[in-house]
Amino acid sequence: MKEKPFCLPDDNYDTLPSPRQQKEKILKENLPFWDKLTAQDLELIYNHSTLVKFHKGLRIHAGDENCVGVIIITKGALSTSLLSDEGREIVLFKLYKGDICVLSSSCIMEPITFDVNIEVDEDMEGLVINSDAYKKLCDSNVYVDCFTYKLVAENFSSVMWAIHQILFMRFDKRLAVFLVDEAARTGSNIINLTHEQIAKYTGSAREVVSRMLKRFAEDNIVNLSRGEIQIVNKRALLDIIDM
Repeated sequence: MKEKPFCLPDDNYDTLPSPRQQKEKILKENLPFWDKLTAQDLELIYNHSTLVKFHKGLRIHAGDENCVGVIIITKGALSTSLLSDEGREIVLFKLYKGDICVLSSSCIMEPITFDVNIEVDEDMEGLVINSDAYKKLCDSNVYVDCFTYKLVAENFSSVMWAIHQILFMRFDKRLAVFLVDEAARTGSNIINLTHEQIAKYTGSAREVVSRMLKRFAEDNIVNLSRGEIQIVNKRALLDIIDM
């Protein structure tokens, strides 16, 4: 039986056939430093990368556990969150197709001293570059190193924005921002998320989300049904955001 390359539950992910041509296509399309890689660098990546499919709900990184590697997302989504001792989870940012997750390889980044959880939000496919191999790239190629720390800085900026919203933004405004952003991302005014999921994404409690959505519904801003929210007055949401 072939040994799987990650210390994750076997029934929650699959490794896929990994022809060199397919790896090359993904790397070319997603790595801005592609043309700065040497032949030796390329061999290192090809030999230490795997095409994968991660299933929804899989926690691929938790604190200092499961240093999976650098993930290039070609389909689906990941969410990065903080988890309190009491079990409260706050989503800091999400990553989608075309994004690169480096915090899943935080074990090789000495300046990263805080623990985050990374979970599969939607069934995800992508390319995973082994952590040790990626560290060798960073140590030997300044372009890879600079790109990695630029990405970490962008992630930190997203974290600060999430904290700013939670600490300083009224919840009606925060919820309006979330609904407008989600509609723009999906290209639909129908949002297929539960109140519990929205609470997780907005750093609030389910009861608070339900109460505010009920108020929005009473004001004819949204229609509510089980597991679904329909935006019927986007202008009103934008007015709340601008208040």
